[in-house]
Amino acid sequence: MSTSRVTIRDVAAMAGVSVATVSKVLNDRYGVATSTIERVRSVISELGYESSLVARSLRNHRTNVIGVLVWDIEPYSAEVLKGVARAIKSTGYELVVYSAGGKGVERMGWEHRYLSRLSGTLIDGAVMVTPTVQTAPFAGPVVAVDPHTGAEDVPTVASDNFRGAQLAVEHLLELGHRRIGLLSRPPRDLESGPQREEGYRSALRAAGITPDPDLVRAGGYDDSDLKEAALQLLTVPDRPTAIFAANDVSAIMTMEVALSMGLRVPDDLSVIGFDNVPESAMTRPGLTTIEQPLQLMGQRSIEMLVELLAGSEPAETHVRLPTRLVVRGSCTTP
Repeated sequence: MSTSRVTIRDVAAMAGVSVATVSKVLNDRYGVATSTIERVRSVISELGYESSLVARSLRNHRTNVIGVLVWDIEPYSAEVLKGVARAIKSTGYELVVYSAGGKGVERMGWEHRYLSRLSGTLIDGAVMVTPTVQTAPFAGPVVAVDPHTGAEDVPTVASDNFRGAQLAVEHLLELGHRRIGLLSRPPRDLESGPQREEGYRSALRAAGITPDPDLVRAGGYDDSDLKEAALQLLTVPDRPTAIFAANDVSAIMTMEVALSMGLRVPDDLSVIGFDNVPESAMTRPGLTTIEQPLQLMGQRSIEMLVELLAGSEPAETHVRLPTRLVVRGSCTTP
């Protein structure tokens, strides 16, 4: 069996018509008899013919393909992609997910590199998940999920990070904790990072507690960086009795580091995360966390992008969705 790509000429030859006739059938143009249309479509189905995205773009100046760009496919982005996949089913668009798998020495500006590879002839619009820049060069519409800090030059979808962080710290305060650490996102990062840190500080101040800079550490993108930051928090003099980690991956790493030090969660250390990715329910004990509706964020980003592609202005260009506390077993009284 031949593995070479089926061409439009193959379809024409087998159907006994011209290439121009096949082109008319593919593009739903007038001037072809019904019986001929049926015969051509039958051959297309039998041969498994698909026009290339580049050819489609050159012919129609559109590909009907949406690109979703992520730095890496990890628990957070995987949940967003589930919502994207659900939302795109009824739109008539196809989906391309593009990622370098977190590879490369320079994380900042990955959107420029990714869009330059996909723009022009492959995608009509793009969703950027956790971008590191506000804008990137691209002729089509772009929507950002969990946008970068700075001016909001593109439509965005995010969650209420400030309130979510408040909920996390308020829960720990209600349990009786006063020495509460923060494992935050790296500097120069997403809009959500500073918002969650400010929510942490706001909840402490509201309880009459002055935030202690010794109890704040910036995590990293690599496991080794996260482990080191968690270790620093757990080895400061008068260590915290509870830690609020700005995402679930960091929270799970904190629990692992605590265990390696002989600390029991939650008896010796309470840990609360942020995101509510599926992995958070699989830890032992289960991770108490703040849920942001990741799948809904992916869904709303596609809905917004499809409106922009249709030439419409979305009712909201900066969507902020609510967060909520999910209580499991990783937090208790100090």
